[in-house]
Amino acid sequence: MSRRFTVVTVSLTAVVAFLVGAIFAGGPHQAQLSAGGSQKGGSYRETSLTAPGSVRSSAPTTASLVNFADVVERINPAVVNIDATTRERDSKRRRGRSLAPDSPEPFDGPPEFGVPRGDRDGPRRGAGSGFIIDADGSILTNNHVIDRAERIIVKISDGRTFRARVIGADPDTDIALIKIDGLDGRSGLPVAPLGDSSALRMGEWVCAIGNPLGYEHTVTVGVVSYLGRKLFDMSLDNYIQTDAAINFGNSGGPLLNARGEVIGINAAISSRASSIGFAVPINGATSILPQLKARGRVSRGYMGVALRDVDLDLERSLKLTTRSGALVQDVTPGSPADRAGLRAYDVIVSLDDHAVRTDDQLIREISARAPGTAARLGLLRDGHDETLLIRLAERPARDRNESRSDQTPQPADRSKNDLDTVMLGLNVRDLDRQTMERLELPRQTKGVLITRVEPLSPSFDGGIERGTVLLEINRQRVESVAEYHRLVRAAHPGDILTLYIYSPDLDQRQMKTIRVEER
Repeated sequence: MSRRFTVVTVSLTAVVAFLVGAIFAGGPHQAQLSAGGSQKGGSYRETSLTAPGSVRSSAPTTASLVNFADVVERINPAVVNIDATTRERDSKRRRGRSLAPDSPEPFDGPPEFGVPRGDRDGPRRGAGSGFIIDADGSILTNNHVIDRAERIIVKISDGRTFRARVIGADPDTDIALIKIDGLDGRSGLPVAPLGDSSALRMGEWVCAIGNPLGYEHTVTVGVVSYLGRKLFDMSLDNYIQTDAAINFGNSGGPLLNARGEVIGINAAISSRASSIGFAVPINGATSILPQLKARGRVSRGYMGVALRDVDLDLERSLKLTTRSGALVQDVTPGSPADRAGLRAYDVIVSLDDHAVRTDDQLIREISARAPGTAARLGLLRDGHDETLLIRLAERPARDRNESRSDQTPQPADRSKNDLDTVMLGLNVRDLDRQTMERLELPRQTKGVLITRVEPLSPSFDGGIERGTVLLEINRQRVESVAEYHRLVRAAHPGDILTLYIYSPDLDQRQMKTIRVEER
């Protein structure tokens, strides 16, 4: 009996010892994962801050919690305060960038100091941020920080101040390059290293440094909330969204990754929330720096088309034979695209024999080319392959005219016919001469005016807006209310319809897909 008890006791002791040893052996690995890393594919991936001056490596390393103290210590000296002064002669001058055409408040812009807002005759002062990218005194900032400034004063971290001049600016991407004068060659200015914004991931830690509301060298930390946000220009915009606190005066300052590299230029904040900020990707700045230095401005290739991606709904609705490419929505009269013979509903699938997957890809590649160069487009037209040769022009400056939203008609009474049809959630009426003149529609416009978009309807979900003109449904013209009702009644619940719409505010045609619901 005692012998059996001894054997059992020894066995249990051995098992307990083994389990305790396994727990302690796995401890450091578990600690690494909880410190901010992740396990993927059986190997450990580090997501934390590397030591200052260390070289990045793809090999497994010991992780620690992200600590921006070392980053700030190294990069903060390269961040500068910018004071821009101008004589405000134009009361309508844009001090910032609006979130939407009808937004009554600036989206972001330099705050004003020392001058009452109502005093339009005196000088106006604004404060922003920037960062040194070259020891010769070259500084990157936002265009709206120095726009129309007659005197620019830069204050560096050691307290010295310098006059600066504009080397080049690009309003379309809100990037400016300025340079401080008066250096003696032995200044040893600190330089902020530039990173690769294309390597960013949503959820990655970032740090913003700037001069919000005049509080110099303020540091805030957050994460990348979204990549590729479009705010002002649906073609060129590619903003990094972050919840790191950004306020007036942060404009032009750096957004840093955990390695202390600049991956964005803080540019805008939401007027509706305190934790939504936006930065211009640094890759967009580095790609145009040579032009800013050499010419002071940026020239981009231009075709003159409005594009959108091909999605499953478009593929099904228009019976397309491809699931990728850039669908032509509108062609600007007299543009290179118009002269080359591009048409609405064409799907551009290749550029110089390289596949085009999205409209953003095509826009970036065309914009990166010099005006005057030729491009060969492969496209699908009505199910057939076509090839067009197009010679690019220079992209015109962004239209900054104010929105004509005050000309949008008021909602009309709901028609009984609208209630009797398979509902899209739209009320429409025929175009008359008075309406066409009020909306400044082109004379050849034939369609029906959308007077109401019912909330929570398929059209509401599809982004259809009141005050736009419906031209076609699934490539069939809609020239009267009667024609609209005929086409809508022919649809069935579950069908996907492509609505071809003209927006007077944008002076542009667009394609919107909606899924018919039974009402």
